[in-house]
Parts: sequence; structure tokens; C-alpha cells
Amino acid sequence: MHSFSEQCLDMARSMLAHNLDSIQADGTLIPVNGEQSRPDEPGHVAYALGEFYRATGETTLKGYDLIDLAARCITAQMFTEPAAENGLAYAALGLLAYGPSKDRNPVWERLVEETKQRIDKQLLHRSDFDNHWQAFNVAKAVARFSFGLSKKDETSRLIERMCERINATSSAGFFDDASNGMGGNFNLYGVMSFVFIRSALQLHANSGVRDRKLPTLRTYAEKYIKMMPDLVRADGLGWAFGRAGGAYGQMHCISLILQGLRDGWIPDDQKVKYFDILRRLFLFFYGTYLDQEHGYLDLRDQERTAYERHTTRMANFDAARYLCQWSRLAKTVQMPAGMPKIEPPRTSGRFVIFDKSNRKEQGLFLYRDAETGLHTQIPLVSAGGKVTSDTLPFPHCPGIFDWPNNVYVPIMLPELTFGEHVTIPAFYGKNMVTGLGLRNSYYFRYEQPELIDTKEEIVKNLGSVKVQWNFAGSKIGVEFAYTVKQQVTLDKFRFVLAIAAPHSKYRTAGSLALGPQGHRCTVAKDDFQGVWLDTEVVSGDPLYRTNYGKIHYLQTLMRDHPLIMRPGHIYRLAVNFDPDVTLVDG
Repeated sequence: MHSFSEQCLDMARSMLAHNLDSIQADGTLIPVNGEQSRPDEPGHVAYALGEFYRATGETTLKGYDLIDLAARCITAQMFTEPAAENGLAYAALGLLAYGPSKDRNPVWERLVEETKQRIDKQLLHRSDFDNHWQAFNVAKAVARFSFGLSKKDETSRLIERMCERINATSSAGFFDDASNGMGGNFNLYGVMSFVFIRSALQLHANSGVRDRKLPTLRTYAEKYIKMMPDLVRADGLGWAFGRAGGAYGQMHCISLILQGLRDGWIPDDQKVKYFDILRRLFLFFYGTYLDQEHGYLDLRDQERTAYERHTTRMANFDAARYLCQWSRLAKTVQMPAGMPKIEPPRTSGRFVIFDKSNRKEQGLFLYRDAETGLHTQIPLVSAGGKVTSDTLPFPHCPGIFDWPNNVYVPIMLPELTFGEHVTIPAFYGKNMVTGLGLRNSYYFRYEQPELIDTKEEIVKNLGSVKVQWNFAGSKIGVEFAYTVKQQVTLDKFRFVLAIAAPHSKYRTAGSLALGPQGHRCTVAKDDFQGVWLDTEVVSGDPLYRTNYGKIHYLQTLMRDHPLIMRPGHIYRLAVNFDPDVTLVDG
């Protein structure tokens, strides 16, 4: 693992070297062209510089005084108005990375008295969150106690409070990041929260607190670790649904596995398997997001985009921080000698339950076809009140079944409009069942006793829908069966397919792509009597980009005139796909 460790440090040096000149005299950052700075960016920079110091002990890079830059960024973050809680947490951990003793902390010595008093004030300010921001409160508590700003250590209490809320919102112990919507926004921020808290505990001045809280963290983080063998694609693609995927979908998963290996959360007989997953995740991250000629992270260009709130600057400093952490973690992970043969992938279907209660059921269906490599993720989760295509329950499979990032389009799902209510069979289900069908096929089905609209509000007494996805090899079929409770007028019906292409430059050898025959989509039954519109060319529209490449075409099945739906009749839409699955060259 030492060569991996050195490779990570080399990449971190390169990323920092390409971005240090963006730090201005006042500690704020100059954004990349076409982007706007975030108020928490200085904190991200400070934490990245702190982890670089921990990994190397170096205080200069390419002629820059890193201690001075860290002091400037921490100062800028502390005086940001209004205070950015996440930025404060990153800045506090960045300062702590240089040492908990103020007398021997080189950055603390550079800070003026006014800034030191401001740090005291900002870290003593208590707040409370129901979503992933609670992880930032934990980090602030770690820094508050470790620096001696408070004699009372609240770290344990805050972690316990977070875990109580996890248990209250998820019957299976997964992290609900919802603050709006119907609840159950199970997304990548669950992984991020545990990774961030574990990193903060590593910096705690009292190692006893860390040792006492690790079993608690393990209870929940282990659930995500156990998902990884079924989640990570053969080409290394990691978490691919929900907001903030893309580069972060790789980085958070890599960190979680490395931390799990370091803490002994992965059994010895499983280590080789997880080491292989780690290797694939890293190679996909390296090949898909790193400009290898110049050595920096490239999130946005003419062909792809990223989560709208993530700036290129922030992602580069976050990546540098993670690379430094991976470098240190890799040195502590004792891998078994040699590389025993990894088992070839099997065709499999697995359903991960996130929450099962009387009110709603939510989860993630994972299907993999061993022969073609087709590997899909169907999330039935809340979107947190702001719906985008990322969270909709269709087979997410970049390269084969793509979707536009940051915008809403009903990809592979029927959108039914009744007056002011735009409904879609997403966000929640009841009676969710998965199982094995004929000839090694799999199915995943759920019901919605009440239709739900795109604002995540249940529309009472309108109708219901039953959904069933079928998987047999590379063939995928889906049927939606609608019934209404009283006669009602359907104003509009829409069903959309997106056809994209892998990035022309940033792509990994062996990644999935659509061949010339496309999705080979056939509509087996359509009681809504929709018609295929002319193919919409969106190649030049910056709205229609993914984390991985550009969307070129949208194909829409639509009915744009009223349909009287009557009770007692079942209205079905059945669609089949036999995608032409190919692999791209590197």
C-alpha cells in the first residue's frame, strides 16, 4: 500500500500547487471562470492545508508559506457573515490538524488577538441540526474541547443525539438527510457524515473519547460499508444517485472503506474483496475526474457538470485533503500478502431497506448482470423537497441509463398531471417486495396507495399506482398500473428517455456505454395513448449534462390532450428495454 500512499501524496501536492494562487490576501478564494465562490470555501482550504501538514510535515509548497495561507483562510472563515457552520467546522479541524496545544500550534501563533477571540466566540456558539450539518456540530465540539475553549466536552452527547435521530427516522439505521419533503432523503451525505465525524475524532485531544464512540459509529457506518460490494460497479463507479454524486461519490466511498480497514471494521476474510473495491473506486476517480496532464480535479467543462453547489475550487481542496488522509490511512492498513483471486461477479439483485414504517417504505434496489456488466441503482427515496432527476426511482446506470444533473426530467417514469398536481411514482412506497423470478430473473415492486406530486406532497383521494421492475440478463422491463378513486381528467402524460455519451477525454477503460442500437425501447402497453415526439437534440444546452458526459438526445412519449380516467379501470404503461451494452476504450 506504500506506493498507493506515495501516489496519493503526489496528487495532493499537484492539486494544491495548482490552486494555492487562488487564495487572496484576505483568505477568500478567486473562483474558476463561470463559477461563484461559496462562503465556506476558506474553511475547506484550511482543512486541506492542515491534512497536508499532518501527512508531510511540510510548511511550504511551490514557494508558498502554507502556515500563512492557513492563518489567512481561518481568519476569513471566522469573520464570514452570516457564519457558515460547515465552513467553521472545516476551519476548526484545519487549525486542530496543526496541533491541539496553542503554544505549539504554528498557525495559532500567526493569528492576531482579534481572530483568536473570534474563534473562541464562533466555536462556543451552539446550534442543532436534523440533517448532515449535525456532523459539523460534532467537529466544532471536538475543536472546542481540544483547544481548551470549553472544559465540558460535548462530543459524545452530540454523536448520541445524532444517532437517536437516525433511529427515529430510519428503521434500518441509515442517515436521513431530509429537512424538507416527506422525509427519508437517504443519500451520499450519510456516508460523508460518518467519514467527517471519524476524521474529527482522530484529531480529538482525548483519545479516550474516540475509543468510546467508535463502537457507536461502527453500528451505523458498517451498514454503508456492507453496501459497497453490491453498489460499486466493475469499472469502479461508486455512489451514483442523489445530489452530490460524481467525484464525491468516489471520494466519500474510498474514505469510508479505508477508515473501515484501519479501524478493523472489515473482517480479515473480506479484506481482499474490499481492497479490490478500493482499487476500482480509485481508478475510476483518477481516470474520470483528474486532468492528468496538469494534475488537478476537473468537474465542469463543455461536456459535463457537477452538483450545482460544489465549486471547482472547493472540490480540488477537498480532493487534496482526502488524498492526504488516504496516504496516511494506507500506511496503517495491513493487507494480506499477495493478491488472491477475486471472485468473478455474479448476476445478482439486492434490496437495501432504508426505512420501513406504517407511513412509508424506502430503499435501494441494486441489480447486476454478470455477462454484460450492466449494473443499476434504483433509489426509492425522498429528494429533500427539491426534486431533480438524480433521486428518481429508475435504473441509474451512467453510460447506459443517464439523466441530467441538477434539473428535473421524468426519466423512465410516467409523469401524470392533474390540474395543478404533477404526480410521479417516486419518493416513497408501500409493500415493497423484491425476489427471484423465472430463469434467474429478478423483480422489484412497490405500491403507492396515494399518488404524490413533485413537491413531495401526497394528493389525497386521487388515485394509486403499482410499479414492478423486472430484470433478466441485460433486459429490463417495467409496468406502472394506475387506478383512480373517482372520475378525473388527466391533463398531460409524459415519459422521457435520455441518451448520453461518455466524456470524450475523461473516461475509464472498460466503462459502460450505449452501443449504436441504443436502448432498444419498446412500449408493450400504453393505456394513456402517448405518442413519441420528434427526438429533441440537447447537445448544445448546458442544462443537459451529467456528472460523466453530455446528454445528446431526449426522447419523449407524451399525451398533451385530456384523458378522462374512470374508477374501476386499470390504466397500464409497460415498457421494455434491451440496451446495446458496450465498453469504452480508455
